[in-house]
Amino acid sequence: MQLRLIGALVMAAVCASACGGIVDPSSNQTETFTGTIAVGGQSQPFGFSASKTGEIEVKITQLTPSSSNTFVGVLWTGRNSSGTCAGSLGAVYGQTNFAQVGVTAISTQILSGGYCLVLYDVGTFTTTENFTATVSHP
Repeated sequence: MQLRLIGALVMAAVCASACGGIVDPSSNQTETFTGTIAVGGQSQPFGFSASKTGEIEVKITQLTPSSSNTFVGVLWTGRNSSGTCAGSLGAVYGQTNFAQVGVTAISTQILSGGYCLVLYDVGTFTTTENFTATVSHP
């Protein structure tokens, strides 16, 4: 009986490693996106792909000319039916209207696949803003 249990556990471990398993966040890649957001507007959608299941972290690292306490909207979606980030986007996986510079905006599990990121004015901008955002993912 114990031999069967050990054999089953070994097979499960082999299968999990063959499937890629879950990526440790310290092994994530970080992509940097830059752009502008007009008053009342949004950034262009940025596409990225997660190769495996793991964790995603989205952070705004720069917003100028505003200060670090300005709120920015962040939207993380799936790609549209044609597999791009143009036009109508896919399902919403994460969203906040309270992102700020230097503070993690979204942090959760991500499955392998293609995604889009959009930043937008939540009504706090008084001028066009330049931004830099990072997305850490497997």
